[in-house]
This record gives sequence, C-alpha cells and structure tokens, in this order.
Amino acid sequence: MLTGNPIGVLGGMGPEATVLLQRKLIDSVPARDDSDHIPLLIDMNSKVPSRIAHLIEGTGEDPGPTLAAMAQRLEVAGAVALVMPCNTAHYYAPAIVEAVTIPLLNMVELAADRALALIGPGGVVGMLASPAVRRTRLFENALEGRGLRVVWPKDDAPILEAIRAIKVMGPCDPARHAMLAASEELHLAGAALQFVACSEFSLISDSVGEGIHAVDTVDLLTSAIVDFHGALEKTT
Repeated sequence: MLTGNPIGVLGGMGPEATVLLQRKLIDSVPARDDSDHIPLLIDMNSKVPSRIAHLIEGTGEDPGPTLAAMAQRLEVAGAVALVMPCNTAHYYAPAIVEAVTIPLLNMVELAADRALALIGPGGVVGMLASPAVRRTRLFENALEGRGLRVVWPKDDAPILEAIRAIKVMGPCDPARHAMLAASEELHLAGAALQFVACSEFSLISDSVGEGIHAVDTVDLLTSAIVDFHGALEKTT
C-alpha cells in the first residue's frame, strides 16, 4: 500500500486527459524536491465502456460497474480520495460513491460552486461539453439548483465530431475551429461564463473566443486536489 495520502485517479477517459491532469498537478505544486509532489494512484483504464455509446447511442455497456470496481481497487491500494478527469463519466458518480468509503472530489459540483461564486444567482453559463453531458442534464441539475441558467450550442454534431477528432488525432485544427465557433455562439446567447467541460476540450482550452470568460473544469479539479491534500497533510 502506498503511503503519503495518495489521491486515486480514475483515468483513461481519455488517456491524454489523465496525463493532462498529472501535468497540471505538477505545475501547481511549488516543489523543491520529488517528495514535495502529491502522490497519485492512477488506474489508466482505457477499457472503460464508452460513455457516448451508453448515453447517446443507447447501445453500449453501462460503465458504472467498471468505474465502481476501479474505485474499489484504488481504495484498497491506499487512496484517501478519488478524482475522475472526465466530465461525462460523472453521470456515474453515484455508483462510484456507493462502492467506496473515501470521498470523490466531484468536478461537476466544483464547477457549479465556482459559477455561483463568479457570476451569482441568475447568471448564464455556457457549456462546451459532450452532448452526452447535455442529454443527462448533469450540469443543469447542479447549476440550476444554485439559481443559474445554462445555454448550449444549438447543434451538437460539430461538438461530437470535435471530441472524436481529438481522441484520434489529439489537438487539431478542425476541433479548434469547432470549439471557437461554439464559444462565440454561447457568448452571443448571453453566457457570462463558459465551462470547458470536456476533458478532450481541456487539451485545446485556449480555443475559446477572444475576451470570453472561460473556466476549465480540469483546472478546478486540480485546485481541489491541491487544497484537499494540503489540508490532509496538516492533520496527519
């Protein structure tokens, strides 16, 4: 069992997003030595059933049991908390939470709290996220529960194509163009704040419209990990 209060990462959705979280964590810690960094236990499981197939196409296997089993493995290995750098997979958060006794730092709840703090009740949030997130009302439930309103791009197809392009080619111009167009559309729809709420889009988070206030949910998760681990270290 790994010591040092490791954070367990349910990864592989996709692999580049998991690596991105690691990079952001490394950059967030003012380390003078290797031992200053936050210890991680990472389950890089690229075989988690497709969230898009399950939620959009209605043909895929339920990822919930796989994610629950990953969470249990990480807890047994010594993780003191769990994180998951995939927005869509948070639809299955209840299955994860039920399977373990350690907390899940929930990216959706972190985003909703940040939106409320930044733009206040009645504010409008634009979503740059998977159509699967839209279909499940994952962010709507959290944001509307805090008195905020949500707007989406009118056409899901370019967004889904951009996500699939990034999974195949990594950051690429077609995906950047699609994200920029969606961001500008959300701005015109009155969004005072935009969430980059797809971990593929986190790889091109600089592709929002010029002057637009956008927040990457992976950045929020990074800050939450740093804060959680720092508070835990003070008590142990």
